[in-house]
Amino acid sequence: MTARTSRIERNTLETQIQVTINLDGTGISTLDTGVPFLEHMIDQIARHGMFDIDIRAVGDRHIDDHHTVEDIGITLGQALKAAVGDKRGIRRYGHAYVPMDEALSRVALDLSGRPGLEYHVDFPRARVGNFDVDLFREFFQGFVNHAQVTLHIDNLRGRNAHHIIETVFKAFGRALRMACEYDPRAEGVLPSTKGQL
Repeated sequence: MTARTSRIERNTLETQIQVTINLDGTGISTLDTGVPFLEHMIDQIARHGMFDIDIRAVGDRHIDDHHTVEDIGITLGQALKAAVGDKRGIRRYGHAYVPMDEALSRVALDLSGRPGLEYHVDFPRARVGNFDVDLFREFFQGFVNHAQVTLHIDNLRGRNAHHIIETVFKAFGRALRMACEYDPRAEGVLPSTKGQL
């Protein structure tokens, strides 16, 4: 089996980002972004997706976290796309429901080659600590645009903003893991009737 890893570096006037991902890892994350709450959430992707993720980021955080968070999403999307390769033999689709106390979220995705985001998450407050929760949409939009996946995120219930977003990221990690997994019944088969993804 070919190693499904990639390393992407993205440098702009606003951010400098390096992302390494191993889709067949053990759930280890090494994160240095300057945005602790985002790191906590990316660790959920790694642990629940069983991906090894290394992210180093420097951004114009003296302005705010927007560019750093969005550009991490973009670069992670580029890294996922490169690591997943030609998609032969994978399941392609993934979904997960994750509860945490009173919160429950659902994520469904398709490694379709077509970017699309349906994001339905309402928060009871604007910030968790110092983190602006609006930036999570920007993270996922950046990811979707550059990974070229269709992603549906629905928070079904919840009162605690931290719980809500944690269920979203855990469900995202589990759904992505399912989509990237090899299907033993479809070895070498491209999961599309079009003949390409």
